[in-house]
Amino acid sequence: GSLVTFSCLSQRVVCRVVSGADLTASGQDNGTSDDSWVAQLESKYGFYIGLGLAVFSSFLIGSSVILKKKGLLRLVEKGGTRAGDGGHGYLKDWLWWAGLLT
Repeated sequence: GSLVTFSCLSQRVVCRVVSGADLTASGQDNGTSDDSWVAQLESKYGFYIGLGLAVFSSFLIGSSVILKKKGLLRLVEKGGTRAGDGGHGYLKDWLWWAGLLT
């Protein structure tokens, strides 16, 4: 069946969706044991998944700032009014938009 994960502040619940099963005869528990595959996965790889997400998000944030800054500098080189002085020419620059969407 399919797995559905629900999370709240205090705990995480994983439910298995089973169609056409007789739940009284199956003898299955509700999945609250500590040896579930989700708990094993989190205990083995949780740190590395978190570290990878942190590094990746840092890369995206940094590249976003750099792209927007390069877009603003290109506008100044062309002689446009700076954004701090009330200019809105940066809105027409694709490099600034790429930085915003990153």
